[in-house]
Amino acid sequence: MSHVVKILLVEDDRTIASGLDYSLQQDQFSTILCYDAASAKKVLCEEWQQIALCLLDLSLPDGSGYELCKLVKEKGDIPVIFLTAIDDEVNVVMGLDMGADDYITKPFRIRELISRIKTVLRRYQKQPHASSFIEIQHIQINTLEGKVFKNGEEVLLTALEYRLFLIFVNHIGQILSRNQLLEQIWDVAGDFVNDNTLTVYIKRLREKLEDNPQQPTLIKTVRGLGYKVGD
Repeated sequence: MSHVVKILLVEDDRTIASGLDYSLQQDQFSTILCYDAASAKKVLCEEWQQIALCLLDLSLPDGSGYELCKLVKEKGDIPVIFLTAIDDEVNVVMGLDMGADDYITKPFRIRELISRIKTVLRRYQKQPHASSFIEIQHIQINTLEGKVFKNGEEVLLTALEYRLFLIFVNHIGQILSRNQLLEQIWDVAGDFVNDNTLTVYIKRLREKLEDNPQQPTLIKTVRGLGYKVGD
């Protein structure tokens, strides 16, 4: 890496935390290790501008990863990966809807975790920073604040809906196959995102953004090929 990437690691199991801390440093990451929500909040208040990514355990002795994720996203566009011992769809969806970028279930392989960290970081680095305001037809996007507006009125999108829409926005006029879309959002939701789930999210986007979802003009279906955002 060309520069030191600082990761905030919040894990109350000291054995797991110590192993993760050592492995991350061996991979040339810099780490800030916290064992509870209180110390993590203090770090986020004082050093959030130096943090490139947060690894948050969902269950903490004095709080939860959810409240820390909310604080992180209020501070800035910092990626979050949840560490969870509960392979529970409801918990995973709630975390992703709060803005988390990925999750990994314990026990996990350290190489898999590091791979996911690097994938999430690459995605953030690739996001365009030249302009924080994008307009397509009647839709406006403020990428700095992560907000979407339709005819000036804010449209509330879940984290995954927003990510999916940004993929379309970054490929205006291009046809994206279902496989291409699934590959690009896989690291956001792990293996939770499947073909049926993608269909549901595209339907939700159309219902929220199109004037007539039954005859979409923004997110178009190209028969047998995939989808594209209209010019």
